[in-house]
Amino acid sequence: MTTAVCSQMADDNTEKQASAEEDRSEKTVSSPGDTENQVLSKRQRKKLLKQQKWEEEREQRKQRRKERKQQRRLQRQSHQEGGEVQSARKRARREATPSSLRLVVDCSFDSLMLIKDVHKLHKQIQRCYAENRRASHPVQFYLTSLGGQLRQSMDEKDKGWVNWKDIHIQTEHYTEVVSQEELVYLTSDSPNVLTELDPKKAYVIGGLVDHNHHKGVTFERAKELGISHAQLPLSSFVKMNSRKVLAVNHVFEIILAYLEKGSWQEAFFTVLPQRKGVVAVGWDATNPPKKDDETDSDSDSDPETTAQTEERA
Repeated sequence: MTTAVCSQMADDNTEKQASAEEDRSEKTVSSPGDTENQVLSKRQRKKLLKQQKWEEEREQRKQRRKERKQQRRLQRQSHQEGGEVQSARKRARREATPSSLRLVVDCSFDSLMLIKDVHKLHKQIQRCYAENRRASHPVQFYLTSLGGQLRQSMDEKDKGWVNWKDIHIQTEHYTEVVSQEELVYLTSDSPNVLTELDPKKAYVIGGLVDHNHHKGVTFERAKELGISHAQLPLSSFVKMNSRKVLAVNHVFEIILAYLEKGSWQEAFFTVLPQRKGVVAVGWDATNPPKKDDETDSDSDSDPETTAQTEERA
């Protein structure tokens, strides 16, 4: 009984194998296209279809390349024409008559300032540089005695300063850069009032932000070095309802404005911040501008900062 069953099972397996071989033979004898589809893997079929599509679209790609090339050519022509116009505009905007007058920011007071005040001085110097670059009569800008905390602040917060143009940056003291007889120190403590600017002179602005802790230091320094000194004619043209303190960049910008307008009064009104309640000398009104708080921070520079160009009552 057992032997018969085993024999029957062997016969069934033989028939199944024969049937499988016949099926494989039939598939092999199929059409060439079917054979290719059966033999190739799914990935190979996708690759083949992709290749066929690539070949079919060859001409279309060629046409698109031509169109892109033509478009780039037109864009280059447009940019060139636009660049010429822009250059012309820049030339028109930058048409300036440089002044031979020199403005020197004296940075030799580094040890008298806290680091927060050094940062304020740095910002004021940045403003001076920017205003001089766009001025109609840019001055010869000198930055002297650069070092210490100020140099560190500039390196950390404005690394691009090393690429500044139209500025003379010196580590030496200004007396080593400009001859003594050509120097005029701008200080409000001076009894001399500046009436006009001499283009042959170099005017020095004290780079000191000290919240008025070192009164008269620039005046004393000028006298010690035997340097000429003078104050801006602020009281001759304007009255201010706040402390008469000017930041480094305000003094710098007033000089630039005077060179452009030829009027001290116009220069003062153009530059001085509104918070100072500036009015012309002799101006009469029933409601004069209200005195602003000294801690007002609306101006371009801190109201407490000083370029040692105060006008004291």
